[in-house]
Amino acid sequence: MTIRNAGIHRTNVGDIAITALNDGMFDAGTGVLVGIAPDEAERLEVAAFRKLPPRITISAFLVEIGAKKILIDTGSANAFGPAHGFMRAGLASLGVAPGDISTVLVTHAHIDHVSGLIDDAGAAYFPNAEIVINAVETDFWLNADIAAKAPEAAKSSFDLAARCLAPYKDRTRLVKHGQSVMQGVMVQHLPGHTPGHSGWILASGDDSLLVWGDVVHMPGIQFANPEAGMAFDTDADMARVSRRKTFDMAATDRLRVAGVHLDFPCFGHVAKVAEGYAFVPDVWVA
Repeated sequence: MTIRNAGIHRTNVGDIAITALNDGMFDAGTGVLVGIAPDEAERLEVAAFRKLPPRITISAFLVEIGAKKILIDTGSANAFGPAHGFMRAGLASLGVAPGDISTVLVTHAHIDHVSGLIDDAGAAYFPNAEIVINAVETDFWLNADIAAKAPEAAKSSFDLAARCLAPYKDRTRLVKHGQSVMQGVMVQHLPGHTPGHSGWILASGDDSLLVWGDVVHMPGIQFANPEAGMAFDTDADMARVSRRKTFDMAATDRLRVAGVHLDFPCFGHVAKVAEGYAFVPDVWVA
């Protein structure tokens, strides 16, 4: 029997508190990978003591800066069925109501990152929140001409992005790479997975953390072989470049990272090993 844990883990970046909130996970076959042969992907997964098929974890993050309560992404809500959408329950268990959230920092506008922005009726789930998102991302997903020319299989992604962002139209702030969003938060453009895909650098005192979105989906495979991408990357080649640059920056600068699809509780470091990299999870401390 598998017993689900609480899916909540809190840590600090200087004076900033950040809590990982697990939203669920799902089995994903190696067929969604590109840039790597399926048998090699399976070999890496097994070598990393992981089960097949690979699992993809989904998380979101609550950031507390003083009295401000900020979310990084919002999970999948009910878009993936009853086995997902646990982020909202995690917030409630912490005593955080939707109205308490002042800002949502969006890494990108895919289904498992923005579906939690709206309720079942399509209204804003966070009634007082401002949305902060890379302008490159909205220029892509909300462009009617680009949506009209998109492959049929991708049109639903454009519809979903527009539907989830629409209730916040009058309280959306567009930002660009390197811009300070608020005290202690800066946007880091990591293009490829989507055009405006971004991470958020939290900094307080001498401490810092990069919360990336989808630099990695399958940790057992993509750290060892950064050339492995996802079939749903908008630009797989650019995503590979961003992945290698991000890994190199994190390893060289000893920058702590967190990722939406890293194994829960999501925090750790990137180390350079052999021809690839490795993820070193944070050691638990009392």
